Amino acid sequence: MVTAPMLALAFWRNAAAAAALLPVLLTSERATLVGLRWRDLGSSVVAGLFLAAHFAAWLPSLSMTTVAASVALVTTTPIWTALAARVSGVRLPPAVWWGLLLAFAGVVLVVGVDVTVSAEALAGDGLALLGAVCAGGYVLAGARARQRLATSAYVIVCYSVCAVVIAVAAVALDAPLTGFAARDWWLIAGVTVSAQLFGHTLLNLVLSSVGPTVVSLAVLLEVPGALLFALVLLQQVPPLLALPGVLLVVAGVAMVVRAGRPATLVEPAT
Repeated sequence: MVTAPMLALAFWRNAAAAAALLPVLLTSERATLVGLRWRDLGSSVVAGLFLAAHFAAWLPSLSMTTVAASVALVTTTPIWTALAARVSGVRLPPAVWWGLLLAFAGVVLVVGVDVTVSAEALAGDGLALLGAVCAGGYVLAGARARQRLATSAYVIVCYSVCAVVIAVAAVALDAPLTGFAARDWWLIAGVTVSAQLFGHTLLNLVLSSVGPTVVSLAVLLEVPGALLFALVLLQQVPPLLALPGVLLVVAGVAMVVRAGRPATLVEPAT
C-alpha cells in the first residue's frame, strides 16, 4: 500500500498527468488553441475545483470504511447527475427511477451495516457519497468544457487547478507532499499512469465516440476489482450483510446509466 498521505497521492497524480499531457497540447492539438478565449476555460476551472473536492472527500473514506463500501458508494455519480438533470427539467424514464430506488436501498443497507460497525465507518460512507456528488459536478462541468476544448486542453487546466487546490490544502493541514520512500514514489507513479492517464483522461477522450453509457458501465467494474484488491492485498473482508447493499448499488447505478439519455448521464470518476 502507499504509505504517503492521501493528499500527496491526489496532488502528484494530477500534477504529473497535467505535465505529461502538455507536450500533446503543444504539438498535435496545438491548432485547437487558435481563437481560444479565457472565458472558454471557466468550465475547466470549475471541473478542477470539483475534482479536488472529490479527492478530498473520497480518498480519506478508503481508510475509514471498507474499500468495497467506499468504491460502491463513490460510483453513484450517475445517480446524482440524473437527479441534477431532473431538477433542470429533463424527464427521466421509469427505468431510471427504478434504478434510483435500487441504488438508494443499497446505500441504506451499506450505511445501516456500518452504523453497527463504528462511527468512523459511517463517516467514511458519508465522505464516499460526498465524493460521488463532487464527481458529478466534475463530469457535468467537464462535459460543458469539452464543447469548446480539446481533451488535452481541458484536462491540463482541470488537473492543474485540482493540483493547486490540493497543494494549498496540504500546506494548510501540514501534510507533506515530498520525502517519501522510493516504493511510495513508484506506487504513486503507477496510480498516475493507471488511474489518471488511462482512467480519467482516457474516459474523457473516448466519451464522445462510445457514449457515456458504455463508459459508465465500464467504470462499474471497479467495484468487483476493489473487492478483489481488498481481499488479496489488504486481507480486508467486508461485513457479509453489506455485500447485498453493494450489489444493489451497482445494479441500481447500472439501470440508471443504461436507461438514461447520453446527454443526461455521464461517467463516474474515481
